[in-house]
Amino acid sequence: MSDKRKRIVIKFGTGILTKSTGNTLNPAQLRRLTGEVAGLVQTGHQCLLVSSGAVGAGLMLMGIRERPSDLPSIQACAAIGQSRLMRHYETLFQRHGLHVAQLLLSHQDIDSRTRYQNARNTLERIFRFRTVVPIINENDSVAVEELRFGDNDALSAEVAILSDADLLIMLTSVQGLLDEEHRLISNVTDVDAVSHLARKESGALSRGGMVTKLQAAKMAQQAGISSVIASGFEPGLMAAAVEGKPAGTRISGIQ
Repeated sequence: MSDKRKRIVIKFGTGILTKSTGNTLNPAQLRRLTGEVAGLVQTGHQCLLVSSGAVGAGLMLMGIRERPSDLPSIQACAAIGQSRLMRHYETLFQRHGLHVAQLLLSHQDIDSRTRYQNARNTLERIFRFRTVVPIINENDSVAVEELRFGDNDALSAEVAILSDADLLIMLTSVQGLLDEEHRLISNVTDVDAVSHLARKESGALSRGGMVTKLQAAKMAQQAGISSVIASGFEPGLMAAAVEGKPAGTRISGIQ
């Protein structure tokens, strides 16, 4: 792949996919985000999405206002909402002449050498089609770790490593990592040196926060993959991040 064409893993958190007023997917936001991803694909880049939102979609369908606290209920909502979430993606990407492929992974799949290689081979074959966007989510209906801790942040780093990505973009509800004066830190080389600035926050539908994003960025960094943590609400940041222009907080990969 040339310097101009990159393989990019883009993580959509629940907070940027749902409306702030309740447990409802945000159609306008989904439309814009998928449009920007489609623009990258049409430019020649290979994009892979790691998308949260299945639990939120399930809550919406069932008319449940708050995320349940017990794991079986959360997993049931994920199972109900996953197909709805994928229908949204399929419809939106079709408007740009693109198709979607769904892959549900668990940490056990990543830890197993055979499963890891199978997932890697599947992704490589999907990318050959050029008009297909793989969409990965934690296998929420059976998994435990991500539902309690990560909101797919750790999974996005694992997928970036698995797919030999050039860049990991984690889109969130804030600008990026902020210093003590609430100013954006645009570049980070030592994650440990700034980890004290991160807060572990979560919303009514989401889990994770800046702590898990920095942990994911450090995991990717150690594999030589740069990461960008940026706002999912600001148009154009995905393209800017890919082009190396100012966009959120960039964590340089260790070469």
